[in-house]
Amino acid sequence: MERHHLADVESANKEHPPRQRSEPKRPEELFFRSKRKNPDVSGAKALYGALKEHETAYKWAVRLGAAAVVTLVVGLVLADLLLGALFGLAVLVGITSYQSRRESEVPRWRKPSAAQRKTEAQLKVMKQLGYRVLHARAVPGGNGQIDHFIVGRRGAFAIDSESWDKRLPLYNKLEKLYHGRFSKNERIDEALEEAKRAEELISKELGRPIKVRASLAIYGPGMPWDSHRLRGVDIITGTKVRKWLRTGRDRLTEEEIEEIYQAAQKVLRPRY
Repeated sequence: MERHHLADVESANKEHPPRQRSEPKRPEELFFRSKRKNPDVSGAKALYGALKEHETAYKWAVRLGAAAVVTLVVGLVLADLLLGALFGLAVLVGITSYQSRRESEVPRWRKPSAAQRKTEAQLKVMKQLGYRVLHARAVPGGNGQIDHFIVGRRGAFAIDSESWDKRLPLYNKLEKLYHGRFSKNERIDEALEEAKRAEELISKELGRPIKVRASLAIYGPGMPWDSHRLRGVDIITGTKVRKWLRTGRDRLTEEEIEEIYQAAQKVLRPRY
């Protein structure tokens, strides 16, 4: 009888082996994925989300704190808390607007130029209207870069942002763009080549032809036009990017927008 019970116990142990105690994770395993023996993808996403939320909460805490201080000081000096609250609200809006223009989707260790940040700030509004946007995308087969690739209801666009000396006039003479006495045709041709290459790669990925409209967004010098097409490239006044995007002649569906966006994301790799 004892032998029979002993055999039952041994067979039960084989069928249900004792659970192994999980080793506690080392501190570096929580933050560095390469240090993990068994990477936990969901854990990484949760950690990133927590850090992102913490960063956002900190920014809003600073903004609200500054607004509260202004409200209190102005309210005490003018003996009018309502007026102080108005000043505090103005400060909150101003700080939020300034930080929004300064922030960029391009990695922080590669700071975009001031012109690129200005265009990116305008494109944030377009994203709320259903446009899909990619920044700082490398063009395979060369050293070129598309600063901003956009696809929306009016078509696909490639924008390069430039900041030029505002003291020199910008004008078109005999189908050539001049900035003062300096020709900018080489820069125009580069922008056109980048857009054509992107158009070729995306069309090949989709298995059907698409069009990518090339452009240069110029900040600094005054221009006698909001946008002017020259040598196959639209020359845009930098502050009029959103207006220019609405001039596209294509009519894309949401499905087509998503397909082009996914294809562009695949063939135009991040530059940084």
